[in-house]
Amino acid sequence: MSARHGRGLLHLAAAVDRPGCFDAASYIEPAQLAERGGLDFVTLDDSYARPGPDALGVLSRVAPATRRIGLVPTVTTTHTEPFRVQAAVATLDWASRGRAGWRIDVSATEGEARLFGPGHAAPADALWARAGETADVAAKLWDSWEDGAEIRDPAPGRFLDRARLHHVDFTGSAFSVKGPSTVPRPPQGHPVRVVDATEERARPTAARYADVALVRVATPAQAADVQSRLRLRAAESGRHPGSLRVLVSLLVDLGDGERAAEPGHGGGGPRPSARGPLYRGGPVDLADLITAWHAEGVADGFHLIPVEPRRDLERLVNGTVALLQHRGLFRTFYPGSTLREHLGLARPASQYAVTGATSTKAASAGATSTKAGSVGGTS
Repeated sequence: MSARHGRGLLHLAAAVDRPGCFDAASYIEPAQLAERGGLDFVTLDDSYARPGPDALGVLSRVAPATRRIGLVPTVTTTHTEPFRVQAAVATLDWASRGRAGWRIDVSATEGEARLFGPGHAAPADALWARAGETADVAAKLWDSWEDGAEIRDPAPGRFLDRARLHHVDFTGSAFSVKGPSTVPRPPQGHPVRVVDATEERARPTAARYADVALVRVATPAQAADVQSRLRLRAAESGRHPGSLRVLVSLLVDLGDGERAAEPGHGGGGPRPSARGPLYRGGPVDLADLITAWHAEGVADGFHLIPVEPRRDLERLVNGTVALLQHRGLFRTFYPGSTLREHLGLARPASQYAVTGATSTKAASAGATSTKAGSVGGTS
């Protein structure tokens, strides 16, 4: 069943990062474990600042080995072509049959900038503005193929209905894109866009374009404040604020046995650390923390990052998640097949299909009016 508690559905996600692991097949087992727990999605981080496998490529390998769980790789927008990024994310959505997400990030360090030339890293505000434009044009390119644009009829030799393909003709501050995309419209319409909105500079992009915002906060009061600010900005951007899911992102160290949460953890909230808020305790106390925060309505759910990947993910799924399911706070099976369905998000209509339908209707009405006027004039 889909359980409800307090302010709505509880959503849970987990990171499957494995530092130093370059074998894509090694990520299959943790993703399958998270899927057995019914988690909404897993994330895999990526950046140009450290060595490691390509997150999008790894999760493309994981896709055929899983059936329901969402797959969300980090893909930076700073040194990548928007057209290629959207096509790659759309391809992951097809490979996973509608389970792809895209964690949007920027490359803000001098070291990353030097990988691409002698210039300096741009200011963070400019990087996030470009990220917003990339998210915007990605949605337009995903919509550039209307649903049903593929005919695939061998008899007349027609593969496409060209009337259902659209140029996006986008011009931004740093790039322009004509379109249409080279990949048909993804199964979800738009793969789920995720932004870490902890930093103030990322929040305008998150509020306007993200389906899921991650926030690294250490107290319920901080979580409530960020959630309120993000939803206010979403409304100011013309969005329904309830269409933005806000998840608290926590590092979790569940240890080797059941134990009480250390001082400053448990019901008192996580402790700040160099990597972000850190919970250190047992699976039961973590379940209590999640229950308490969610009951207060300060977040839609949690994104949990295991400190020790294999150990902590196992204890999270077999301990914390199982307890939340027992309490009726988290689902015991997936009610749908796509990541948007897991998150309770509607599949967006193509902006070009809507425009096209409106234009066709208007043109039809105009033709009818002209014909009626002509008849009346003759008589």
